[in-house]
Amino acid sequence: MKFLSLFNKTPSHKSFNYTPRYYDPQKEEMQEREARIRRELKLEQEKGAGDYRSRISGSFQSARKRSKQSSESLSANLLRFGIILFLVLFIIAYIQWGEIAFYGFALFIPFYLYMKFKKR
Repeated sequence: MKFLSLFNKTPSHKSFNYTPRYYDPQKEEMQEREARIRRELKLEQEKGAGDYRSRISGSFQSARKRSKQSSESLSANLLRFGIILFLVLFIIAYIQWGEIAFYGFALFIPFYLYMKFKKR
């Protein structure tokens, strides 16, 4: 193969002009809180619609974070429960039927992988 590459020009790598943008929601939330506290301490402005708007947007963001964390933990708990239930049922089947349960488990794995990765 090396002999053939002497006659062909090898392609050079492609470079991309990628500038990553970082977004830190905690930092933005902290800056909003600091700005609100500064406004309250200096009493530059009287209570207006701006104060309410920042409070409302902050409460929406915090509620979204809380609901996202709870949904992630719920799905993780369901997955753990499913795995534990499957293992307990497998142990019971192995005790009851012996090696037949092991062979059934070995047949179940490819079927499960096929169902999981087939195009929906």
